[in-house]
Order: sequence, then structure tokens, then C-alpha cells
Amino acid sequence: MSFELLDGKALSLTIKEEIKEKVDQIKEKNLRPPHLSAVLVGNNPASESYMKNKVKSCDMVGFTSDLIRRDADATEADILSIVDGLNNDDGVDGFIVQLPLPDHIDSEKILLAIDPSKDVDGFHPYNFGCMAQGLDCYLPATPYGILLMIERHNIETSGKHVVVIGRSNIVGTPLSILLSRKTDVGNATVTLVHSRTKDLSSITRQADILISAIGKPFYVTADMVKDNAVVIDVGINRIDDLSRKSGSRLVGDVDFEKVSLKSSYITPVPGGVGPMTVVALMLNTLSAYNKKLS
Repeated sequence: MSFELLDGKALSLTIKEEIKEKVDQIKEKNLRPPHLSAVLVGNNPASESYMKNKVKSCDMVGFTSDLIRRDADATEADILSIVDGLNNDDGVDGFIVQLPLPDHIDSEKILLAIDPSKDVDGFHPYNFGCMAQGLDCYLPATPYGILLMIERHNIETSGKHVVVIGRSNIVGTPLSILLSRKTDVGNATVTLVHSRTKDLSSITRQADILISAIGKPFYVTADMVKDNAVVIDVGINRIDDLSRKSGSRLVGDVDFEKVSLKSSYITPVPGGVGPMTVVALMLNTLSAYNKKLS
């Protein structure tokens, strides 16, 4: 069985070009471009990598951006003060606080302090509630990126059985809501499974579209997937690999080599969902900018 690769890297470049065209039109009117700020606490290698990609993407589409760094021993009060400043800065259209934060900082308290109108990561309960009710909001970046990927590849979701593995507030739960809604990329029958689900494999084998966001390397094996399924791998896991100069490599939740043989479409890791998450962040920032002007 041949499969089509859901190449998030290539698709993200296409969408970035579309965003850049819109930003160029803004600049032609002698208006300032959209501005995205980011807060990075500590030196988590994965967070450093994500932030580098986000800053690079801002440059590509013509946004301005800035990165506010604090050491890992920064106080919660200091981060709350930064958030307050960004909330009140008219030159900032949207901002993100990169997770995870150090253990001594309450991530929930920080996220709640973000002005929902600048919450371009889509994590604030206000945006989550609006999403659940189908109201205008900023969608969480990873689910939004997945929806874009499905839409751009003309993958039918209406009437299909989607199984989502993982119930996080960042990916699994919002994605299950979005795909069940009465929308073009929706109208699916969605089953959300997790660590307490009994006989999980019997459920995943029913999936027309299987989405894994559980964060366990090679968790989804070929015997868990039915023939011709669409497989979307959200997992980004670092494993040891002595053949690499770095001594490690990134893999997904899915055993790509074997599962791809049964799939109609499948995402790679890296280069699948990750780049689409960044594109979704860019689109949310552009939306925040346009709302300010309207």
C-alpha cells in the first residue's frame, strides 16, 4: 500500500508565503507590521529550538518580534510583571510564554494573567471556552495547525471516525472538540482515548483518522492501525542514537516505518505537525493585528 506524506514543512512554507503577501500589503500602506513577543524562562533545549523557529518564521513573513529571556531562577512575580507589561503594550499584537516553565512558577497562574486578546497560543480559558462553543477565538496552535493540514490535503472528515490518543488541554481535548463541530473540517465522530482506556488497540483499529498526542516514542504500532487510515503524529520525543553526532534523535509517537505501510496519509517526525504549529501561531498573530485595526 502506498501512502502520501503529510509534509508539514513544505505546507508551512506555502502558508508563510501567503502570510508574507498580506504583510507586504500592510507595509505598502506605511503601517507597522504585526508584532509577536515571546517570553523564555530558563534554557530548556527544546524550548530554545522552538523559539528559534518562531523568531525565524516571524522574519520570513515580515513580522517584527522580540524575545524576553529570564534565567531559570526568575521569580513568579517577575514573569507576571513581564506579562502585565506585554498586556499593556499597544505595540505588541500577541505574545507567548514558552512552556514548560520552571517548577517553582505556577504555569496556570501565568497563562491566566495573559490578556485573551493577545493569547495567540490559544491557551487561555476564555479562548478555550469560545472554541468549545464555536465562537470567534484564537485556536490552540497545534490543533489549528492540524486542521490546516487536513484541509489543505482535502482529507474528508465528515462522517469519519477520528480517534485521538491523549487528553491534554493543549492538543487532545481541543482537537476532539474541533473535529466534532459542524464545520468544513469537522462533522466527525470522535473518540478520545488515554492512559486509563481499556483495550485501547481495539478502538484505535476503528479509526479512519488516528491522531496520537501521548508523548511516548513508537507507542502506536502497526497492529493498532487499520488499513488505509490517516495517521497524524503529534509526538516529539528525543531518544538516544549513538549513530548521530548529537547522540540522540527526534521520533514521534508512531512507529513510522511499519505504520506507513498501512496508511493512506501519514505525518513524519520531525517535519510534520511541528512546522504547522508555528504557522498557526503566525496566523493567530496576524488575526490579532487585524482585530486591533478594525
